[in-house]
Amino acid sequence: MNIQEILSLFHKGKTTAKSHMKNLIEMAAADGNFDQIEYDLLKQIAKKNNISESQLKDIRANSSGIKFELPTDKIERFHQFYDLVHMMSVDESIHPEEMKLCSLYALKFGYPRQRSTELIDTIQSNIKYGQSPDETYKRVELLLS
Repeated sequence: MNIQEILSLFHKGKTTAKSHMKNLIEMAAADGNFDQIEYDLLKQIAKKNNISESQLKDIRANSSGIKFELPTDKIERFHQFYDLVHMMSVDESIHPEEMKLCSLYALKFGYPRQRSTELIDTIQSNIKYGQSPDETYKRVELLLS
């Protein structure tokens, strides 16, 4: 792999991470109230994705220039969806607009419409009981197979 290919992979990962941050911001704001607990989770996920707090603020201020990017790796795609469900439920109050948006993301991420509610419920339950995204992925794989 040459340096150009490596840089391309890095750039692709960075754009996917920015898209993910934008999606999380939209989820946090869907109920019309962006709480501190949501912002703290957003910063935690940003750090995990090598996005600095200043980059996060820039993404929030200029989100219209960031296109939706779907990760090609199915595990990374699940991790992003897990984060979205976590963002929706972190304040322990799920607004109907958040649930609508989460269901829309389930479809965008390629999950079957008829299983989306069950998928979201399973992820929420696993988050509530402190299970990691990887543990949850194993359970969801069984659910979707």
